[in-house]
Amino acid sequence: MSRVSQAEARANRERVVAAAARLFREDGVAKVGIADVMKSIGLTQGGFYKQFASKAALVDEATAKAFTDNLQDLLALDQEAGEHQAAWQSLLESYFSVEHRDNPGSGCPAAGFVGDVAREPEHRETYAKGVQELAEWIAPGEAGLATYATLVGGILLARATAGTPLSEQILRASHAAAARAADSTESSNG
Repeated sequence: MSRVSQAEARANRERVVAAAARLFREDGVAKVGIADVMKSIGLTQGGFYKQFASKAALVDEATAKAFTDNLQDLLALDQEAGEHQAAWQSLLESYFSVEHRDNPGSGCPAAGFVGDVAREPEHRETYAKGVQELAEWIAPGEAGLATYATLVGGILLARATAGTPLSEQILRASHAAAARAADSTESSNG
């Protein structure tokens, strides 16, 4: 049996965390076992405990990675758009899309982990930090929190009603509400 170099071990760990972040958002922490995560990236379960103390440690790290990656994507969107308002409009279009609704594994971490964090409070600190950072990207203080809550609540309801006409109605209504909230925040700050 060949030994894995330190660089390969680090790369494997990153792959495990990324796969877990995706699978946990798709199916929930309770339904996804360590074997599922490892198999999804072509590794055996045996190497897991060399990298992580427990599944709970992986959940926490996967939650943090999902939020960090999402924030990095938003910051890149700011750079690409040239101004925050244009980035915000671009985010709204993609966030309230059927594609985002139907692909939770690559979607919003707040929506993807909400149920698990509610049942497993040991991950709340990591989750709360991620929520705060993403809300601050939207707008400072309570305005950002309220608008982010509109996004997360809207996508959760749209996912729960997928396959019914109500789902797309929720996407449209939530998009409009989030846009109005951002407009009112901008006009009161401007």
